[in-house]
Amino acid sequence: MPLNLPNLLTLFRIALVPLMVVAFYLPYDGMNLLAASLFVAGALTDWADGWIARRWGMTSAFGAFLDPVADKISVVVALFLIVQADPTPLMAVVAAIIVGREVTISALREWMAEIGQRVKVGVATIGKVKTIVQMVAISVLLFQHPKFPLLPLPLYEIGRWLLIAAAVLTLWSAAQYLSAAWPVIRGRR
Repeated sequence: MPLNLPNLLTLFRIALVPLMVVAFYLPYDGMNLLAASLFVAGALTDWADGWIARRWGMTSAFGAFLDPVADKISVVVALFLIVQADPTPLMAVVAAIIVGREVTISALREWMAEIGQRVKVGVATIGKVKTIVQMVAISVLLFQHPKFPLLPLPLYEIGRWLLIAAAVLTLWSAAQYLSAAWPVIRGRR
């Protein structure tokens, strides 16, 4: 297990998750900003560890395993916090769509890798767009501010709409991955 800089950044991202949870529940002013900032820091290290690993040839099997695990842990935990803070059917369904897609596509990728077909379900552009929209939405919703502090924008509502958009993109990307894998799933390679 090489503890190079990308892998250390990924481990750091995992370590931020319990800190985000604690900050989210602390009853002091500014803790929602801290929770959102910790999530943003994790999202930025996600980008940084991948860029560093590719740029300087520091990729590893451990990193390839750990990076998506760290992503899913931070997103799923953040969605749990958001649904707990806004326990509406809409937020629960949107979170369930996103979490369900993550579980389904992770299982699909693992299975496709086992049978030597992983290349058919590689990361697609729509998946990257979904991730960006999802990260922005979650950050805004963790911030829990009804309006943007400097402008009269309905920030929380924007976050909700962005999370709905992320759920739609989630379904779209899942459909693309399943479509690419469908011939193999049906037994026609």
